[in-house]
Amino acid sequence: MRVFVILPAAGIGTRMSVGTSASTPKQFLSIAGVPVLVHCLRAFLAVGRVEAIYIAVRKAEIERVRAQVAEFGLGSKDGSAGKVHVLEGGDIRQQSVSNALAKLVAEAGCGEDEVVLVHDAARPLIDPATIDRTIDAVAEFGAAIVGLPAVDTIKQVERTAHGAIVTATIPRERIVQAQTPQGARCGLLQRAFAEAAADEFTGTDEASLLERAGNVVAVVPGSPRNFKITQPGDIELAEFYLAQGKA
Repeated sequence: MRVFVILPAAGIGTRMSVGTSASTPKQFLSIAGVPVLVHCLRAFLAVGRVEAIYIAVRKAEIERVRAQVAEFGLGSKDGSAGKVHVLEGGDIRQQSVSNALAKLVAEAGCGEDEVVLVHDAARPLIDPATIDRTIDAVAEFGAAIVGLPAVDTIKQVERTAHGAIVTATIPRERIVQAQTPQGARCGLLQRAFAEAAADEFTGTDEASLLERAGNVVAVVPGSPRNFKITQPGDIELAEFYLAQGKA
């Protein structure tokens, strides 16, 4: 059973524009001197079962990513791409993942029951152990996500012209905050994306498409460290977690 990874990295990240370089997407910002995207790549390349990684980026960023792969020694020693492949993504995440999925199927012949994981390129602190657990969960259940149990009390609300009104309290044990990687057997993921495209449906993540297609999606315990870089201050938090890990 082979494992493939898709890193959608074509986002612009407008919420990071305050206090940072507006021209630098968050996946290219540095944490402890290393680009966010490179941290992700290192984690997945540390998992022996990963056959190949497909990074979907904006066309203008393709050469930048290839240069970073070479600079940080993530390609093969003979100068070829090795396990890391870079391709053009789409205007939205779903299109980027769809492009990458089509390319890995065409190039690698991803089999019906082989595993495909999708990971946010802006979650740099994912660890190999969580990746391994997600692969195992996909192999067992067909589809899986990493999820963090809710800590705060969760309220369901109704939006009004004057704000929001609470309509219910949702038991915390029934809630998880979705993280990544999210993955499925290749055939299930292909069909879920095809159905969404046929119905012109856009989901918030891969799990929403898999759920919509009637698939069981298992949850693998996540970690507060596996957060998404989205706003000013997150880089400093990531550097804090990295420093704690080295202590």
